[in-house]
Amino acid sequence: MPVRPAPDASSLRQDAILAAGLALVGCVMVALTAMTGLQFEDVPIWQPMVMAVVLAAPLVLRRRHPVTVSVVQMVLYVAGGELGIIELYASQVAMFMGFYSIGAWDANRRRALWSRLLIVIVMAAWLSASAVRGFFDPETGERGVSAFFALLMIQVVINVAYFGGGWIFGDRAWASALEQDRLADAHAEIAEQQQRLAEQAVSLERVRIARELHDVVAHHVSAMGVQAGAARRVLAVDAEKASDALRHVERSAREAIVELRSLVVTLRSDDDGTASAPELGALPALVSAAVDAGQRVVLTEIGTPRPVSPMVGLTAYRIVQEALTNSRKHAGPMARVDVRVRYLPEELEVEIADDGHGSGLGAHGAGAGLVGMRERVGALGGAIEVGPRSRGGWLVRARMPAAASVAS
Repeated sequence: MPVRPAPDASSLRQDAILAAGLALVGCVMVALTAMTGLQFEDVPIWQPMVMAVVLAAPLVLRRRHPVTVSVVQMVLYVAGGELGIIELYASQVAMFMGFYSIGAWDANRRRALWSRLLIVIVMAAWLSASAVRGFFDPETGERGVSAFFALLMIQVVINVAYFGGGWIFGDRAWASALEQDRLADAHAEIAEQQQRLAEQAVSLERVRIARELHDVVAHHVSAMGVQAGAARRVLAVDAEKASDALRHVERSAREAIVELRSLVVTLRSDDDGTASAPELGALPALVSAAVDAGQRVVLTEIGTPRPVSPMVGLTAYRIVQEALTNSRKHAGPMARVDVRVRYLPEELEVEIADDGHGSGLGAHGAGAGLVGMRERVGALGGAIEVGPRSRGGWLVRARMPAAASVAS
């Protein structure tokens, strides 16, 4: 059974203020009523004042023990009415607050229903008995039957309004409290999910940064390593070739610095992470740089070239870059590498194949570069094939939607 949160210290202080206020108002109303001569002519004035205080005092506990408070108030009200020491104004408000609190605060809804029903029946029976006794009172004949019934109808309307309003408003207060509690729980859950999503976004961004750094550094450093090795071998016999190799080392270093600076600028920007990043248009320069570094690379475009989304262009570029790096490291600089870019109706396919006839180790491994390829293509909803060719060499083939967005 759903339960609203327990009252806090602030609520209990408010109830104490409410009880004190109603007690004070009740005493004032007793004094004013006595001055009119309509009530309390035959009783000491202190008795109805004490009753006003005693009737309001239980409201201090109306949220913690609502049924007990309302039952005690009912008993006090009936006793005070029989003794003729109940004022008819603040006492009604005190009774209303006690009765209302059952519907608003009692966690046992079955008990709340039956206790309120019992209070209504008891109060109705007492008022009916009072009405019957009043009808036979000699004073009723003096004032007139019509006046008596008019006063009786006023009492009926007042009690129906107070008890009916207390019942309806109490139930609504309970339902509203439960709804607010559910909303608070939902808000807390949303906040927790947002926190988890933020943490996941940070983790994904770290992976993306690591992937970009790997692609940039591995490509250029491997190229510089090859050229530096070539320069070392021919330095003593062919200074011109050694100088040319060192120029390639210098150019690769500068390109690496440019790409790293571009990556840093991209990470600091507020875009989607593709600003200033290489795309398909940079593939000829990439292939040219590989050829200058000593690789045998041929770039072929198949189909009608057309624009693709920035993320697809960046992914295609990085796949070609990583595949050329792997071919240089594992198949050797003398291996022939075919780079094909196919523009399919709704997809883009890049294929990098080497013949494995170089002086490398002949195995491309399964390091961070291949994992990065799969992550990039998978994020775009594409597919990638990586592995040895049946006739020797190594093949990388990736197919992606031409206008793909990052998969959620």
